Amino acid sequence: MFYTDGKLQYPVFVETPDPIFARALQQAIGGVEGEIRVAMQYFFQAMGARGNPKFRDLLLNTATEELGHIEMLATAVALNLEGAPVGEQEAVAADPVAGAVLGGMNMKNILSAGLAAMPVDSDGVPFDMSHCYASGNIAADMTANVTAESTGRVLAVRLYNMTNDPGMKDMLQFLIARDTMHQNQWLAALEELGGAQDVFPIPNSHPQTEEKQEFSYAYLGFKQDGSEPVQGRWSEGESIDGNGTFETRNMEPLGEEPALGRARPGTGAQAEQL
Repeated sequence: MFYTDGKLQYPVFVETPDPIFARALQQAIGGVEGEIRVAMQYFFQAMGARGNPKFRDLLLNTATEELGHIEMLATAVALNLEGAPVGEQEAVAADPVAGAVLGGMNMKNILSAGLAAMPVDSDGVPFDMSHCYASGNIAADMTANVTAESTGRVLAVRLYNMTNDPGMKDMLQFLIARDTMHQNQWLAALEELGGAQDVFPIPNSHPQTEEKQEFSYAYLGFKQDGSEPVQGRWSEGESIDGNGTFETRNMEPLGEEPALGRARPGTGAQAEQL
């Protein structure tokens, strides 16, 4: 069950409405780095979380927080759209935001939402849930969440650098701080699950003795001239999971050229393929 009291999680105010910045903020709502993505990702991860129930609670609690962030950003979009010209006469008037209509404002915010936020990105493309990752493996999900919060924080910092409005900067610094916490909490969850040496490789339930172990920790080179690939921590020394030793070698073809059979009748192939 979800509850709301109608109040924002953090204050949102705009001193100088900026319709172009409203469009940019839409990326933080409906972009692949945005709040709809993480809210739904954490929610569906929680719905499939098995094992210790505290991880489900952690996910669901954070999903609920992210819903509040959507509310904040949607309010910020609406406030930035206030005063935007909505007709031809206004568009040619000496309005400081008149040029925004033809110079970068997302027309969907006017035509489809009446100067309000929408579940779309900065180009007006609806969020389709394709970037919500919920694997049912708690370690894989926590690892994906670190990435989600990292790209979200990158976006929030870029938005912060795009505006001079004090209210927007203050709101974004709050969201940046929450991204910092969320990155750390997912990493802490991975540590509680056992850290790199117990969590990886994911899933740790599959016996490594059954995989082709000669390739488990080999950094393979694929340069046509046969030169050695660039070296780093990933190419020598103990593996991160502690289960092997990194090595480097150039890969040679181990299989043959594919030889497919003739096309089946009725599949729409050319006569020469049958």
